[in-house]
Amino acid sequence: MATKTQFVCSNCGHTEPKWLGRCPDCGEWSTFVEEMRDDKKAVGFAARAANVKAPGRPPGSTVALREVQTEREGGRIDTGVGELNRVLGGGIVPGSLVLVGGEPGVGKSTLLLQVMGRLGEGCLMVSGEESTRQVALNARRLGVGDAGFRVLSETDVDVIEATILEERPEVVVVDSIQTLYSPELTGAPGGVGQVRETAARLMRLAKAEGIAVVLVGHVTKDGSIAGPRVLEHMVDTVLQFEGDRYHTFRVLRSLKNRFGSTNEVGVFEMTGAGMAEVEDPSAFFLSRREGGIPPGVVTVCLLEGTRPMLVEIESLVAPSPLAIPRRVTNGVEVGRVNMLCAVLGRRAGLVLGDQDVYVNVTGGVRVEEPAADLGVALAIASALRDRPVEAGVACFGEVGLTGDVRFVSGAPRRVAELLKLGFKRIISPEGVPEGSRSAVSGAVNDAQSGTRNGRAGREVGLVEVKTLEEAVGAALS
Repeated sequence: MATKTQFVCSNCGHTEPKWLGRCPDCGEWSTFVEEMRDDKKAVGFAARAANVKAPGRPPGSTVALREVQTEREGGRIDTGVGELNRVLGGGIVPGSLVLVGGEPGVGKSTLLLQVMGRLGEGCLMVSGEESTRQVALNARRLGVGDAGFRVLSETDVDVIEATILEERPEVVVVDSIQTLYSPELTGAPGGVGQVRETAARLMRLAKAEGIAVVLVGHVTKDGSIAGPRVLEHMVDTVLQFEGDRYHTFRVLRSLKNRFGSTNEVGVFEMTGAGMAEVEDPSAFFLSRREGGIPPGVVTVCLLEGTRPMLVEIESLVAPSPLAIPRRVTNGVEVGRVNMLCAVLGRRAGLVLGDQDVYVNVTGGVRVEEPAADLGVALAIASALRDRPVEAGVACFGEVGLTGDVRFVSGAPRRVAELLKLGFKRIISPEGVPEGSRSAVSGAVNDAQSGTRNGRAGREVGLVEVKTLEEAVGAALS
């Protein structure tokens, strides 16, 4: 049996017959690794699937699009976890391939073990990192020890494939894809060739048999999912766990979803009994202070998909002993903070050229939406002037390089969420579209008339600003 040698790019999966210093596909340097494959006919899934994929129709035949069955009995598979269903777009699509990534200890295996416990019988969990006894101990700790799903501790993809075809489960969880190997390849498990080959075989199996497969993926030191980039292109959905291991909150974000939106997020809290759903994250991310709000703290309303979420942005400004002041951020992109500092200096008259600026988002949340610009800028201005923003004041809006505050989408939902949590003064961009303006005015009128939850009426002010200088004056007046 002959052995074929090829070189594979560890970044994009491009193959070449000889080693190259620079990948011609992705342009990265020193990414080619040697891979050896047994030159033989694979009598595996491809041969077996030809007999079961389309009975009565020869392989390779076409079918009219209107004849394809797109609906299945029961529709999507309900995972039993509302936050996960939200991120997936309503549940797991049968026959789909889902990749879940995240740092070690963030809760990937814990969440999927809870999902398997709620799905019960008809599901299979393939563990390449733990024995069946270890999986059983973790399941009992999470309270799903009596669930009826089956467990297989195996790393050989041939054995896994044969087991799936024999038992035909509805959902298969593989923990993790980096531990599987194909006997046809000589590389170690976790290598570029092994990850690509095992994922490709599981993908063909999922598509042909209509079995949903969930893969757990490790991440590299820079936070990206380990393995070739082709792995993310191959799967249908990529979910990423975000959150610091020293914080209890975890955010599950969809980076790719062929069957739903990529704007939704799920919020979980790590507890001793597993991952608990946080249905109202705004109440958890806001600090509970008995006294007044200190300078440099501003509440901003984000919109993750269809869900408004309130977070606190903290800032500290101090004289810098360095020639080049420092800009240190946590949860916000440092380039965005540098831009806002420049806008504050040129358009709002705040001198930050000799000041160190520190910005932090509480709760370990990472903020990427432009609507947080106004909150970051006001927090820096409050810290520089050592003047606190009054309690009950919140804001949202995008800041441009010219110093103008731009309109952001979802204003009615943001205002309604702020009013629900008791905020009395909301700083928002000027120029709200007519349709959104009527919805915003309706929410404010409801709060002022006291119709919400039967509470007594209270004064609510919606402050519309056009420039960042106006926003600073409105917040710190």
